[in-house]
Amino acid sequence: MTALIVVIVVVVLLLIGAAVALPAMRRRRLQEQFGPEYQRTVESTGDRREAEQDLAERAQRRKKLEIRPLDPAARDGYAQRWRRTQERFVDAPIEAVGEADTLVQQVMRDRGYPVGDFDQQARDISVDHADVVSEYHAAHDISVLNQQHRASTEQLREAMVHYRALFAELLDGGDSASGHTEERNVPGR
Repeated sequence: MTALIVVIVVVVLLLIGAAVALPAMRRRRLQEQFGPEYQRTVESTGDRREAEQDLAERAQRRKKLEIRPLDPAARDGYAQRWRRTQERFVDAPIEAVGEADTLVQQVMRDRGYPVGDFDQQARDISVDHADVVSEYHAAHDISVLNQQHRASTEQLREAMVHYRALFAELLDGGDSASGHTEERNVPGR
């Protein structure tokens, strides 16, 4: 009888330990996968559990997408268009920021990311490019100000820098499905 009680106590302790350890392991995995986006999501939802569920759902959705690297010709074409957009910034910053936004969306679409709704785009991008999704948020916020004719030239410059960070990741992201990125010489970096 005493042995049975000891076994039951050990099993209960193991179950309690697992109940405590599994959420902590999940949290650590999500923090590693999403980096700064993890904390941004926690802050925006106000609830860690809800944020973790959201991030897990993003990862599940991402698994269903067919994200692919750009072929070399498309990558070169986009790099040239980016150079022209950056050059255009000097004389027409308002238009250049709009072009940068459009160019980022075109690269996303060609890579296989759904485009259309910014919030969903940022959620999808966050799975593979967590380190630069905050750049995308910042660029988008300034782009909205730009559309309302309320962005300063300095803000427009910052938007271009933010868009460039995401653009470089998307352009040279290598095989996003594996999480491997290759570093290449990106124009304007």
